[in-house]
Amino acid sequence: MPRWLPRAMLLALALYACFQLGSWAFHQLIGLLINILIAFFLALAVEPAVGRMAARGMRRGLATFLVFFAVLVAGVGFVVLLGSMLAGQIVEMVEDFPAYLDSVIRWVNSTFHTELSRVEVQDSLLRSDWLRRYVQNSASGVLDISAQVLGGLFKLLTIFLFSFYFAADGPRLRRTLCSVLPPARQAEVLRAWEIAVDKTGGYLYSRGLMALISGVAHFVLLEVLGVPYAPALAVWVGLVSQFIPTIGTYLAGALPMLIAFTVNPWYALWVLGFVVIYQQFENYMLQPKLTSRTVDIHPAVAFGSVVAGTALLGAVGALIAIPAVATLQAFLGAYVRRYDVTDDPRVHGHSRHGGRAVARMRRVLAARRGGRAGGGEA
Repeated sequence: MPRWLPRAMLLALALYACFQLGSWAFHQLIGLLINILIAFFLALAVEPAVGRMAARGMRRGLATFLVFFAVLVAGVGFVVLLGSMLAGQIVEMVEDFPAYLDSVIRWVNSTFHTELSRVEVQDSLLRSDWLRRYVQNSASGVLDISAQVLGGLFKLLTIFLFSFYFAADGPRLRRTLCSVLPPARQAEVLRAWEIAVDKTGGYLYSRGLMALISGVAHFVLLEVLGVPYAPALAVWVGLVSQFIPTIGTYLAGALPMLIAFTVNPWYALWVLGFVVIYQQFENYMLQPKLTSRTVDIHPAVAFGSVVAGTALLGAVGALIAIPAVATLQAFLGAYVRRYDVTDDPRVHGHSRHGGRAVARMRRVLAARRGGRAGGGEA
């Protein structure tokens, strides 16, 4: 046996063990790493406001606290307002449920020539097996829901804590990162950081503008239908549909449909149809154009980045995909060497033979004009 073979086997086993240990640690910490990634982009989003306040002489930690406190107050106030509104509407809907049921039964009897009664429908519903199973599953799932809610609150607290540290200690973090790099690379890192702040701010600006447009459109619809709490519902639709990826549109449309159902069941169908049509308009016309202007990326690249981000990280990937791709594109574009484009007809979408024919025709016409001019002078 060669002397190097045992050492090679031990080295291979050690590398394999390190790989398995690193893979296990990565899978155990994937949740924390995703939370840190979200916190980093949140810190980039509040960086302009914190920087302006710090430039005016305020301590950076205090400026960061004030910005996050304002965001927290706005979020809690909005949730409390919607919660009170939703609770009142649910109570009203439960009180008026017998009247709704009577109207539906009368419509079914008149349309399909049946003889249903509310008492029979209520008895069949209360004695049904699926309702009994649903109640049992709901009772057993209360602890699971409570655990998920507590876990969500803990993740939210973790994200805010890391984002606060990233925003408050932004200059120190940049100095620490630059201290381990040579001077030539430090300027590139600072440039990348600045680009990330600009692109993240542009992305949030585009989302806020789309939330405003969506809120105004749904407010007009709800006012025309006479649905109560139209301003609050419009704000709900605008914010939830834009800042909660993937499922935000469905969550945003469910609440206006529920409130519209308390006014008239047919109004809920109108709201559903409007939500579906507006979503198609936003996905294929409004969002690609607006995102390409504010974040400066092509609409196809924006759409592809969202799809790729969703496939990699789910809802989190869909949320941070566009600013991440915009930052990478801008950073690479600053260091990619570009050349002058040749004056070829194919660059402008014309065929090469077609370009030759056009040039030949132009020469013939120019020769004819020259011949006519020479004949006139003679």
